[in-house]
Amino acid sequence: MKNVESAKRILVLFLGFVGLGMQTAVYAFFWFKTYYPIVAATRISQDGYVLGGGLKLYFRGHLLILGIYFILLLFFSNTYGGLKIGYLKPMDVFFSQIFALFMVNFISYFQISLLRNWLVTVTPMVMIFLIQLAISFLWAYATNGLYMKIFRPRRLLLVSGIYPVDDITHKFNMRKDKYDIVKSMNISEGIEKIYEECLGNYDGVIIWDVPSQYRNGLVKYCYGRNIRIYVMPKITDVLLKGSTQLHLFDTPVLLLREYAIKVEQRAIKRVIDIVLSLLLIILSSPVMLITAIAIKLYDGGPVLYKQVRCTQNRREFKIMKFRSMRVDAEKDGVARLASKNDSRITPIGKFIRKCRIDELPQLFNILVGDMAFIGPRPERPEIIAQYLEEMPEFAFRMKVKAGLAGYAQVYGKYNTTPYDKLKLDLTYIENYSVWLDIKLMLLTVKILFTPDSTEGVDDNQITAQKNA
Repeated sequence: MKNVESAKRILVLFLGFVGLGMQTAVYAFFWFKTYYPIVAATRISQDGYVLGGGLKLYFRGHLLILGIYFILLLFFSNTYGGLKIGYLKPMDVFFSQIFALFMVNFISYFQISLLRNWLVTVTPMVMIFLIQLAISFLWAYATNGLYMKIFRPRRLLLVSGIYPVDDITHKFNMRKDKYDIVKSMNISEGIEKIYEECLGNYDGVIIWDVPSQYRNGLVKYCYGRNIRIYVMPKITDVLLKGSTQLHLFDTPVLLLREYAIKVEQRAIKRVIDIVLSLLLIILSSPVMLITAIAIKLYDGGPVLYKQVRCTQNRREFKIMKFRSMRVDAEKDGVARLASKNDSRITPIGKFIRKCRIDELPQLFNILVGDMAFIGPRPERPEIIAQYLEEMPEFAFRMKVKAGLAGYAQVYGKYNTTPYDKLKLDLTYIENYSVWLDIKLMLLTVKILFTPDSTEGVDDNQITAQKNA
């Protein structure tokens, strides 16, 4: 098993560097053919003054330029998931590559312009991007095909507890290319029988909602026999994962803080929120103006939709959005999430929701301090009350300020269950760092263009909780 995993890792790394090498080679061709001659040429004004250019590079200079490009490409590809061959679907890998290539080429264009001391022609950079997209598409599907041909899907045994297995089975079945659940067993069949079955012809064991008194023994049993384990964490597991290990004595001590985000981290986070919100308000003002006019002309109703939400310590505030639903969308007074094909959404609303334009007014909520850029999404008091009845731990996510986007939005969906969203939000809170905020901001740009992330709840659901 260890040899197989090592082979997988080596193959993925090799194919990843081949892909990055091809993308860098395209940039290198245009650098030497087009951009370096531009940078090397001297620009002279009509008065005879040198305006820019005239930069002469030798071998090491060219190597530095191409090295910077390669490192940027490696960074953004790794951040967006563009190198996760065999882990993500080929279309997801390609989609991630699009964002990585765009970011790198955007930065590189201005890098070249700085070397020239003037904006250079953008046409070659567009050509670079288009050629790289074609290579990336072919590379994503070719490498995925090679990976799947060499490594078959893992044969898994599913061990479950008291809850139905339909949801988790459906999720694993969405990746038939990676996983194949060949047998399911319930803990009620007896722990000894399950131990014996774990030794069968399987590549791993899924532990789904098994009570702790059985789960702990099952994890130790599989771990001791080098059996791969897929465990769905409980709330306490997520909290402990973010704990700090202390070395005060000769016994390991895990410290779980009552407030995970330190005071200096909160200060930096607030500064970033203020600067970015002001910048984005200025940049997006034309879009917001056009959207406001379109909403007003459509039905004459209010442009903004204000709704009471809860932020840190369950403090209430009014969140602002561009109105995407009919004026009488909640005339019955019942708070409900948008469902799939919701008839309450107007034609303009469908567009601005799909493009996430409806969220832009929340930049003002961030500026005044009700929200942050990154954090758990703010919920309505009525919905929170419903969740708390069945899940008291839902209050944990309100230890920090609510956010425009968050861990649960990047790694979950609009209709992800509250329990799963809570685990994702707690993962963010307990593992907070400024870098994590920056990473989630970069990934949020990708999520804006991912259709699955805006998928509504079922028509018969009011909240994101699954109906029995």
